[in-house]
Amino acid sequence: MYRALEPEAILSTCERLGARISERFPGSGLSKVGAELLLLARESIFDLERLRKPNWPVRIGVAVMALVVIAAALGLAASIRGIDPNFRLFELLQAVESAVNDIVFIGIAVYFLLTLERRIKRRAALRSLHRLRSVAHVIDMHQLTKDPERLLSPAMATPSSPQRTMTRFELARYLDYCSELLSITSKLAALYLQHLDDAQVLNSVNDIQTLTGGLSAKIWQKIVIIDTIAMRAETAA
Repeated sequence: MYRALEPEAILSTCERLGARISERFPGSGLSKVGAELLLLARESIFDLERLRKPNWPVRIGVAVMALVVIAAALGLAASIRGIDPNFRLFELLQAVESAVNDIVFIGIAVYFLLTLERRIKRRAALRSLHRLRSVAHVIDMHQLTKDPERLLSPAMATPSSPQRTMTRFELARYLDYCSELLSITSKLAALYLQHLDDAQVLNSVNDIQTLTGGLSAKIWQKIVIIDTIAMRAETAA
């Protein structure tokens, strides 16, 4: 049970995190982002359950089309066997060239049919991963104006500066919540790799994990600054 991510555990963690944010910062934009991420987590888990199951309508359609292709191939083989042995060499070469072209097109058709279900699932997974990537950027926007250096020099604010009413403790908790939301976003993306062995899905998940890791590192730099401010205040006291 500790060798794979559990969707229900991620969903439970997301629910608790959303409740913590709402209790600490009721009515805030970050609490709404947490609620949206929870909704997206439920949608992602539902999509994953659907992607894990065989797509029987597609498989039945592929089977029917495969039979048609096989029948066409048999007809082609019969036509080749029926070539008049008295054909001139040029006419025989034309017949062989036509047969080779047909075989190539049949091979392409077979490959297209065999990979149809995989491509449908890949498209659905990439669509969901795109939503997760967008949420990661939304989370980053909410921490963008949370500048801990203003705690050291509040007089540097300009008329256009955002209002900052949080205490040092509240600002640290706010940034920590942003980091946790990014972590959950990354784990939701990683769930798709457990059920889809696809290179494009792997690249998309890696991009999301790189994005969330970079954003989280930037947030923790701010938290370190807050801790430094706290240590200075304790030393001064």
